[in-house]
Amino acid sequence: MRIAEVTRNTLETQISVKINLDGSGSAALATGVPFLDHMLDQIARHGMVDLEISAHGDLHIDAHHTVEDVGISLGQAVARALGDKRGIRRYGHAYVPLDEALSRVVIDFSGRPGLTYNVDYTRARIGDFDVDLVREFFQGFVNHAQVTLHVDNLRGVNAHHQCETIFKAFGRALRMAAEPDARAAGSVPSTKGSLNG
Repeated sequence: MRIAEVTRNTLETQISVKINLDGSGSAALATGVPFLDHMLDQIARHGMVDLEISAHGDLHIDAHHTVEDVGISLGQAVARALGDKRGIRRYGHAYVPLDEALSRVVIDFSGRPGLTYNVDYTRARIGDFDVDLVREFFQGFVNHAQVTLHVDNLRGVNAHHQCETIFKAFGRALRMAAEPDARAAGSVPSTKGSLNG
């Protein structure tokens, strides 16, 4: 089983993450940011990973540090769970609709961090959640999982729908890229022989 645990403690946040990449989609989430918990649940369910995340952050200031550091910690956990990435598909992609909204996410476990993020939200907040923090979450993930990630919201009117399609598509793309490839016979899917940058 590809399982990893990460603990991250700073003056701003205290976070623990446990992930099982070969799970069933179960989630136990308590970040103190309800909308973030809802989005993380999408990753677990649609990525078919078991995910446990708890976070205590400086929410009296705002949710920025908590959301970003959860992304960082999740990226670290995914990287640890994958190890040397032998035998994985490496690339994953997904298109996900939700009513009028449609998003596309493409991921490459390249060993090189890179985020291309094209999302024009129709409003700045979903409830009390600042949509700018979604990019911070994915930037933290990308930097620490060492992946190339392209996130595109292709259309949408409802900001909640826009955001939810992104996280669902991310979960499905992650699942595809991390899946064992029976034809790869344990090899590293790179002409370099390594996916470590």
